[in-house]
Amino acid sequence: MKRNSCEKGRVAEIIALEFLLENGLVLSDKNWRCGHKELDLIMRSCNCVTQEQILHIVEVRSLHVPFCQMPFESVDYKKRRAIIVAANRYVRMKNIDYETQFDIVSIVFKSDGEYNLDYFPNAFAPEW
Repeated sequence: MKRNSCEKGRVAEIIALEFLLENGLVLSDKNWRCGHKELDLIMRSCNCVTQEQILHIVEVRSLHVPFCQMPFESVDYKKRRAIIVAANRYVRMKNIDYETQFDIVSIVFKSDGEYNLDYFPNAFAPEW
């Protein structure tokens, strides 16, 4: 039975979250909404050198084979702007005063049920 795109997106977010948790990040929020904009995963980590907190705004993108582009390539200028606007609102509402970075987790689902995951930390910078 084929899954609809919302179910596939939820599965991709679960896989991404598990990956990030296994790599030392801590979940702060997920699927946080600001009007019609949504932040998929909001995570925290600690800079090993400075011991300062880092906020990770993580966009999760997934596609199923066959596809014409890699999932991370779908995070275009318009999508980045929407993420930055929502992240700015989140940071202000939560009074966060530490470094914020924008990451992408890109997942390609294969026809055999396996998947490839690519993590792009600091994938793009905000244009405040």
